[in-house]
Amino acid sequence: MNWQELETFLTLAEELHFGRAAERLHVSRARVSQMTKALERRVGGPLFERTSRQVSLTPLGRQLLDDLEPHHHGVVEALARASDTARGTGGVLRVGFSSPLASEQLMTIIEAFRKDHPRCEVQIREVHLSDRFGLLRKGELDLQLIEVPVDEPDVTVGPVLFRDPLVLAVSGTHRLADRAAVSLEDLTDETVLVIDGMDDCFKAQLIPDRTPSGRPIRHLATTRYWQELLALVAAGEGVTIAAAQGTRYYPRPHLVYIPIKDADPLEYALLWRTASVSAKGLAFVRTALEASTATRSEPL
Repeated sequence: MNWQELETFLTLAEELHFGRAAERLHVSRARVSQMTKALERRVGGPLFERTSRQVSLTPLGRQLLDDLEPHHHGVVEALARASDTARGTGGVLRVGFSSPLASEQLMTIIEAFRKDHPRCEVQIREVHLSDRFGLLRKGELDLQLIEVPVDEPDVTVGPVLFRDPLVLAVSGTHRLADRAAVSLEDLTDETVLVIDGMDDCFKAQLIPDRTPSGRPIRHLATTRYWQELLALVAAGEGVTIAAAQGTRYYPRPHLVYIPIKDADPLEYALLWRTASVSAKGLAFVRTALEASTATRSEPL
């Protein structure tokens, strides 16, 4: 079967006008007529009824159109997928996130990304604070949207997409629970609980070793899981520093979140393994930059 004959038939069946079909196919009207007649000879009957005023499908033409369309779409789709794969923007893109707000931001970016790259499947997965780079280094993620700073020689840090203020989480009976705000100086008499396994660079940014005046802050690594750490805080075993999104996503009856007035906000950025950056990954980063302005929790 001649592919040009099929393309001509499908285009003419949609336009029902030889001139418009010729324009779409970038051929002459005579060529459209020639290809149509050739297909009709091959089939053995007329596919179109032609008058001086209109063109319409015959019953045979309608039957052929109904039978051809799903197969034609499948062939076109297969070619498009192959083209995307060859350019590096098809296939599967695996993206990680470390917090509920990061996952919300990610879904907004994914929605925008799919409009331009509909044949690229995006899969998402949670990244735990106790092992922030394990999935990335094992090749199970292509990108991840997590907290920065990051000081890893094999990891590239992309653009910061949003910020979230820091708060102090304490039990409802804690001495600071009634405060409207606290400062880092208030931590000198506290035991600050931290996630066990958190990398030193990020931990130093989130929970410093000393207050601004130089007084020491005690740390205690207790668990590898955030929900367990919050349970310990609610039970009065210590306090912890968290992102303000916790007030929305992790409310507890015996837990209070207090703004920290002198702490810098937490920043979230996309990052990837430097040696394994892909065309689809970079396309996702470009989409994230375009989409992030409308989704930032705090203006940059």
